[in-house]
Amino acid sequence: MKSIRFERDGKVGSIVLANPPYNRLDTEFARCLREAVHEASESDIRVLVVRAEGPHFSLGGEVREWPGKDLNWFRTFVAEVNTSYRAIEALRIPTVAVVQGLALGGGFELALNCDFIVAEADTVFRCVEVTTAMLPIAGALQRLAERVGRGRASRFAMLGEGIPGSEAERLGIVTHLAEPGTLERVANELVARLADGPTLSYAATRTLLKAWSGGGVAAADTAMLDITMPLYLTEDATRGFAHTAKAFDRDEEPSDMVFHGK
Repeated sequence: MKSIRFERDGKVGSIVLANPPYNRLDTEFARCLREAVHEASESDIRVLVVRAEGPHFSLGGEVREWPGKDLNWFRTFVAEVNTSYRAIEALRIPTVAVVQGLALGGGFELALNCDFIVAEADTVFRCVEVTTAMLPIAGALQRLAERVGRGRASRFAMLGEGIPGSEAERLGIVTHLAEPGTLERVANELVARLADGPTLSYAATRTLLKAWSGGGVAAADTAMLDITMPLYLTEDATRGFAHTAKAFDRDEEPSDMVFHGK
């Protein structure tokens, strides 16, 4: 049984952490995640969900594997995990992390690589690396700084404080906060909306935001037209313009549409 698997239901793909109750990042995790991300990238899904079985999303690195290993082994292990995390970011579809219980260390970092994070108020996110005299090494520090600012990123990484889901939503880490017992419903509603949305537009949005992350507003402005203009001739945009024009003719607000991702 794999500790991580890829599965799909129509337009929706899921990478499932399947080693409960803790879903720790061990060597098997690194191998299975790489395979699952490849399966997702080779499919024609229109949204990817990252979720976990059991009471917790992930408690982070399996440090019991590390003592006695040399630096090159550890560097390669971390690089393999990072490669899979960046591959999730590089997908051309929206990504949603559905987080319950604890998301610690590398588990927190995995969620931060997704466009959307859905969690309940009692979910806890935490950079635990400082407890081992380390720091986040799968991208959390810089991604937290991007979302919450340098000062808070320093606080969470250096002090290792837990971030409750309600606080994470207030800070902009969590994008969708679910009431107790509604995590699956809130996540499914979001995923269904994304699966029926303008997939090519979503891809361009992700690309433009990456340009902004790398070089700020000026870099995004430079790349914006090159990224977005090809959308004008897509089937989704043609249908969207016509739909909106008809609504304007009736002096109405355009209603929601189901797009085909083409």
